[in-house]
Amino acid sequence: MPKQHEKLLTILKARFEKYRNRHKDVEWTTIQAKLEANAEKLSSLQEMENTGGEPDVVGYDKKTGEYIFYDCSAESPKGRRSLCYDREALESRKENKPESSATDMAAAMGIELLTEEQYRELQQIGNFDTKTSSWVQTPAEIRKLGGALYCDRRYNTVFYTTTAQNLIMQPEVFVVRYESECYT
Repeated sequence: MPKQHEKLLTILKARFEKYRNRHKDVEWTTIQAKLEANAEKLSSLQEMENTGGEPDVVGYDKKTGEYIFYDCSAESPKGRRSLCYDREALESRKENKPESSATDMAAAMGIELLTEEQYRELQQIGNFDTKTSSWVQTPAEIRKLGGALYCDRRYNTVFYTTTAQNLIMQPEVFVVRYESECYT
């Protein structure tokens, strides 16, 4: 295992232990074994960490047998800000074009944007995006009309908003899913 992955596992374990409220009834040894067996998933988590994120386990999906990681950084990570929602929005920009889009960056990292529902679940375990906003998956019917969804927490309330396709916003919170051998 590369030293970079060993260091990442140490960081993830420390975060896992510090924020036990995010993943009750989940044991680190099980998570670590899964991560050590899947270099691709470790690389995705490393990319999240490299861009200023704080990936952490937030649950286990009994239906799919997957451990779920969300980016639990307090605000949108600095390495993922000032992005258009997707390639279409990026290409439509005439001025001040950002380097990439949230969906392209997520795909390159091997992760997915959260859905609105997942974002609301994230907000149940802490107060995130009190100063920034995060892109979330946008239904096709909204994108066809030129909109894209982003969420944030203001006034102790979680908001989601539709915006014009070419507006640059703070980036998304990402989700990475992992398969587990522990089926119920």
